[in-house]
Amino acid sequence: MFPNTARTLLLAALGWALALHAFAQSATLEKVKRDGALVIGYVGDAAPFSFTDGAGQPQGYSVDLCRAVAAGIGAQLKIADLKTRWVPLTVQNRLEAVGANRVDLECSTTTWTLSRQAAVDFSLITFVDGANIVALADSGIRRIADCSGKRIAVLAGTTTEKVLRQALARQQVKAEVVTIASRTEGLQMVDQGKVDGFASDRTTLIVATVASKKRERFRLLDQDLSVESYALTLPRDDHDFRLAVNRVLAGLYRDGGIRPIYERWLGQFGSPSLLLNAAYFIQGLAE
Repeated sequence: MFPNTARTLLLAALGWALALHAFAQSATLEKVKRDGALVIGYVGDAAPFSFTDGAGQPQGYSVDLCRAVAAGIGAQLKIADLKTRWVPLTVQNRLEAVGANRVDLECSTTTWTLSRQAAVDFSLITFVDGANIVALADSGIRRIADCSGKRIAVLAGTTTEKVLRQALARQQVKAEVVTIASRTEGLQMVDQGKVDGFASDRTTLIVATVASKKRERFRLLDQDLSVESYALTLPRDDHDFRLAVNRVLAGLYRDGGIRPIYERWLGQFGSPSLLLNAAYFIQGLAE
């Protein structure tokens, strides 16, 4: 038996150890409780997933998922009026913003990869897309082999840049890869003849061509270059926060709350693909 004083000190030490462990597991939730706000990053030119509307407000499929996450976390923490603060990011700085804790999570079109998971964490998958190339309809570019001798633009630092270079190398196609900073710039360069094609995610390319009001002028390749699994980007080593986020997403998938969000932003392009339907079904985890 320990003397009373020694026993008290031991219990106190154990209590502090457990408390510190819990804090380490939920640093983001502790900050959210302290500040009464969730800080959310988004990329402003990734419609229909994340973009800035005419009033300067974030909108889109991924943004609506983050709004649902904020409401769910507020309920889990019993904060009736949890505020959200939106921080515009770029494709180039979105991962760094999460890793440096400048935002609590990021919602746009970020693909979950193992190399990225060395720096940040990810939620359940939120969408399944594929990389593709848009070119002028009369360019004759239908396959990656048709890009020989062409100039293809791509967003710098994205998974699409990597898969584009891999596809060109695999098929021994000699094309010039031109790295750029925004999707708007990429489509404009194709339209103006400064590049022959622009590689990005299929859905964002479709939306961009429709928004340009020149849909008939552009054409996508007949086959995607990759499968891109989107997820919300989260801080590493914060398991309780990831659980809180995934509780909300799993509930949306399980109970059908994802359907009106999909219909609002993507319904005009058809029903969810078989892969996306499977992702919703498999990730509708029981509570």
